Amino acid sequence: MRRLPLHYRDLIALSVPIAGIQFAQIALTTTDLMMMGLIGTQALAAGGLALLLHNQCRTMCVGMVTGVGNLIATSIGRSESRAEGGMPDAIAREDIRDLVRSALLLATLAALAAGGLLAGLGEWLRFLGQDAAVVALARPMTIALAPGLLPTVWLNVLRQFAVGMRRPGSLLGVTVVSIAVNALLNAVFIHGWLGMPRLGLTGVALSTTLVQAWTFLVYLRAVRRDADLGHLVCLAFWRAKPSTVLKIARMGAPISLAYGLEAAVASVASVLMGGFGPVLLAASNVVNQLGKIVYQINVGLSHGASIMVSRAVGRGRHEEIGAIARAALVSCFAPMAVIGLACLLAPRLVLSPFLGGTRADPAVVAMATSLLWFGVGNQFLSGSQNICIGLLRGLGNTASGLANTVIGYGFIGLPAMLLCSHGLGGGGEGVWLGTCIAFGATSLLLWRRFTADVAQLPHARPAPEPPG
Repeated sequence: MRRLPLHYRDLIALSVPIAGIQFAQIALTTTDLMMMGLIGTQALAAGGLALLLHNQCRTMCVGMVTGVGNLIATSIGRSESRAEGGMPDAIAREDIRDLVRSALLLATLAALAAGGLLAGLGEWLRFLGQDAAVVALARPMTIALAPGLLPTVWLNVLRQFAVGMRRPGSLLGVTVVSIAVNALLNAVFIHGWLGMPRLGLTGVALSTTLVQAWTFLVYLRAVRRDADLGHLVCLAFWRAKPSTVLKIARMGAPISLAYGLEAAVASVASVLMGGFGPVLLAASNVVNQLGKIVYQINVGLSHGASIMVSRAVGRGRHEEIGAIARAALVSCFAPMAVIGLACLLAPRLVLSPFLGGTRADPAVVAMATSLLWFGVGNQFLSGSQNICIGLLRGLGNTASGLANTVIGYGFIGLPAMLLCSHGLGGGGEGVWLGTCIAFGATSLLLWRRFTADVAQLPHARPAPEPPG
C-alpha cells in the first residue's frame, strides 16, 4: 500500500469503506435472490423483477442527496484554505449542519414519493407483456419493499455526510450480521416459522425492509458516537433552510435522473427479457445481480474520486484533478479484470449460489452462463461511466452528466437494445448486447465532457487519456 502513489493511497483509503457500505445494501437483495432461487424459477423471475423496480426507485432517491458529500467536501476545502488546519472552522461547521438537516428533509420527501410509485408499479406490470403468474407474485413484493426506501435514503444521507468529511467508516461488520439476519428472516417469513404467517415471496420483501431499518439505526448510532462527527449531525430536518434544500435539490435532480436512466437500462432490459419467458428472465436476473455486486466496487471508487476532486476544487488545487481521474480509472479496471476472468473460467461455480445448487433448472443455468459473457463486458463499461459521472460531480457539473446520459442511454442505448433483441433477432443475448452499447457510448461521452471541463480550469493540466 505504501508503495502506491499518493493519489492511489488516498483514493483506496476513502473508497474501500464506501464500497463496504454499498455491499451492506446489495447483500440484502443478493440474499433475497438466493432464497428465491430455492423456491423456483417463477419465484426467481417475479422476485428479481420486483427487486429491479425497487432498485430503480431507490437509486433515484439516493441520487437526490448524493451531491451533499461534494458540498460538504468543498466546504471543508475552503475551511482548510482559510485556516490551514485539519478541523473545520466555525463557518464550515454551521454549513455542514445545515446541509445535513436539509438533505434529510429532501430525502424524506423523495422516499415517500418513490415509495408510492413503487407500490403502484406492481399494478402496471401486467400492461408490459409480463407473464400473468409472474405479475401476481411480484405485485405484493413491490408493496412490501416500498417502506424500506425511507431508512435506505436516510442511511445514504449519513453516508454522504461521513464521506464528505473523509470519515466514511466501515459497515463490513454490520454487513456480515445483516446478511445472516436477512437470511434468517427470509426463512421465517417464507415458511411461516416461529408462529409467523407463511408469506412466501412477500416475506422476502418484508425481511429486507426490516433489515434496512436496522442497518440505518446501527450506522446512525456509530456516527453519533464518533468524536469528530457526532456534533455535526443535525437530525432536526424541520429546521432546514429552504435555500439550502433547493441548492441540494438543484444539484441532486440531475444526479437522480442520471442514476435513474442508468437503472432504467437494467429495468427495461428485464422487461424485455420477461417478454421472452420466465427462463430468460430468471437467468438475466441472476447475471444482473452478479453485476450489481461487482459494481459496488466502482460505486465506492466513484464517490471517493468525486470527493477528492471537490476537495481539490475547494482548495484551489486544480492541477491534482487529472491524477485523481487516472487513479480512479486504473483502480476500476484492475479488479474488474480479475473478477471477469474468474466468472469466465468458472461460470457454474459463480452462478450456483443463485440457482439452488443441484436443484437448478438446466435451461436457466445454460442461459445464465451464456449471458455471463455480456455481464463481464458490462463490468468495465458501466464501471467507467460511473467513475466519469463521479468526476463530473466533483467539478460541480451535474447538468452535463445528465445531458450525456440522456444521449448515451436514451438515444443510443435503448434503441440498440430493441434493435439487437427484436430487429436483428438476438433475443436475450441481443438485449444484453444493447446494454453494453448503452454503457460504452455513455462512458465515452462523459469522459469527453470531463476532459473539456478540466482543460478550462485555471492553471489546470489536461486530464490524462483513459488507460487501456
